Amino acid sequence: MKKFLAAVLTGIMLLSIAGCGKTGLGDSWVAEDDDIEVSTFSDGTKCYEGKIGSKMKTAWFDFTVNSAYYTEDAIGGYTPSDGNILVVVDITVKNTFEESIPMFDTDFQLQWGDDADDAYSFPVLTNEKLLNDQLPEQYDLKVKEETTGTLIFEAPEGNEDFSLSFLEYYEDDTEGNLFFVYFTADEK
Repeated sequence: MKKFLAAVLTGIMLLSIAGCGKTGLGDSWVAEDDDIEVSTFSDGTKCYEGKIGSKMKTAWFDFTVNSAYYTEDAIGGYTPSDGNILVVVDITVKNTFEESIPMFDTDFQLQWGDDADDAYSFPVLTNEKLLNDQLPEQYDLKVKEETTGTLIFEAPEGNEDFSLSFLEYYEDDTEGNLFFVYFTADEK
């Protein structure tokens, strides 16, 4: 079921990405500083675009990409496929909702390139943690709880510019706002 939901969300996100052009700025509640741009879709939902260090405020939690790097080497015994690199994103997530929320590593997606249909990936799935601070496949965040950890993705060699995205998706199958954090990963 989780993989099916991830596939559905991927399709929705890819459709949403194409319409993420600037149509209006606003919503000062989104950022504590001026480093986030806001676009409005025709249905009234928003697309928030930030950078490393931007605090992105979703309906349920805040998240911040703290840093990112890539490597061609194996991490924790996991070797990227031929022609790929591993991208490690350090992220902080804080529950801002009035109850505990379930979180999944697949809540976040990595993108690269020019919006091609296959220019994205979900975190690498393994039976064991590859890094000590790697976020688990599933975890709960209690009210006001904050966690910091890493997500590991595979991406094609030759890329160093990426975005990490999140799409609000509600239980009634409606979509909310879309969030992108753009960054250049350092080689390690």
